[in-house]
Amino acid sequence: MGAKYSTTEYRYPHEYLILGVTIIVVFLVIALTAAATVCGSALFVLVIAFFGYLASRSKHQALLSEAQQVTPLNGPEMMPLIHTNSTRLQVEPVNVFIVPSRQLNAYTFGMDSPKAIVLYSSLFKIMDRDEIQFILGHEMGHVKLGHTWLNTLVGGLSGIPSSLGAAAIMELAFRWWNRACEYSADRAGVLACGRPNKAISALVKLEAGGIAHTQAGMQAAIQHIETEDDDFMHNLEELMASHPMIAKRIDEIRSFSTSLAYQRIQSLMDQNLAF
Repeated sequence: MGAKYSTTEYRYPHEYLILGVTIIVVFLVIALTAAATVCGSALFVLVIAFFGYLASRSKHQALLSEAQQVTPLNGPEMMPLIHTNSTRLQVEPVNVFIVPSRQLNAYTFGMDSPKAIVLYSSLFKIMDRDEIQFILGHEMGHVKLGHTWLNTLVGGLSGIPSSLGAAAIMELAFRWWNRACEYSADRAGVLACGRPNKAISALVKLEAGGIAHTQAGMQAAIQHIETEDDDFMHNLEELMASHPMIAKRIDEIRSFSTSLAYQRIQSLMDQNLAF
């Protein structure tokens, strides 16, 4: 029996390029503004990484006090999704938690293993199994692609003390990379659930909430969302956002899911489940 198929080929094409540009921008700003020495900057990043690690551990401990970790005993419906996604994406072991909340959100964090994936309980009230599988796959994509630890390091770089203008430039570059990571994670989510239409409906529900729970509400929400990227102010606001507009994420999912690369990777990941 051969090894299971593991790849990060689905990574958004420009993610590494944007990451490289972000790091170059940071060091150029440092050099041009003389806000910090290179040695001092490197020390600052190490300190940020260290405190990021401590903060991650602290956050994990706090999470245990308010969230419920999914286990075979308390989450018999969730465990198959976790296993299927982990097998398809070949991601390292993760702990999945559910937090009681009215907000619609999910995130992942951690510098060491196992990483933690947090799902807000309200997601389960408006999303079906396939949509939850996309959300879970999206977060696992962040883990598989190294975004959790890279975010701490790159965030440390962009946080180097500097002038207001220099800080704004570094923040713009960092957010640009954040948005590329979201496109990559969306691709992981689509590959995990295998149903692009459900990936899209999950994003629409994240944006519109309960009104998208019915078919009529879903169509109305999609029509509204699709006008967002035509608005100049929305595009301007996106420059400082960590996530792309939902309209753009939907377009990227549609484009990726009709590509030959998607079909090939999807077929190979399907074979992982047969082992």
